Amino acid sequence: MKLESLLPAGARSPADYLRAAQDLRLDQAGLDALAGSGYSFVRMAVARRPQAAAGTLVRVLDGDYDWWQFNDLLRVVAGHPNADRGVLLRVLHHVARLLEAAEVRPYVAALTLAGRHELTEAEVLRLAALPGSSRRLRRRLRTVVAGRGGQLLPGTVTHLMPQL
Repeated sequence: MKLESLLPAGARSPADYLRAAQDLRLDQAGLDALAGSGYSFVRMAVARRPQAAAGTLVRVLDGDYDWWQFNDLLRVVAGHPNADRGVLLRVLHHVARLLEAAEVRPYVAALTLAGRHELTEAEVLRLAALPGSSRRLRRRLRTVVAGRGGQLLPGTVTHLMPQL
């Protein structure tokens, strides 16, 4: 269903855009349009939709967020079923940048990326060398990467994986 048909006529509130982003009838063109919304919570709702295409996820990543929202967004996009290698490399870049600054801890996004087969082990494990990586993160990254071949090893991040 088209975005315009899900929005009320006349004046529209931010809540109207959020409801449209969450509406299961919204088509891909509508999701893409809302990926450029001026409201960060609407862009987050778009990122949470399993139907969002890779290009839509890239647009969502380009929005303005506070550090808390951006950390959560990275986690959501890293685990998104339609996140292809290009999207995951962008998430990896953002996670690395945050770990270099050592102010924000995007640990769940980093661990989610470690489980993605679209990224090489070397690409993921370079996160372990960054200043914001804790000893525990470094160990868990190695564990998750080692467990990619089959089931994850006991004690890995299956309980931390994002739910979309």
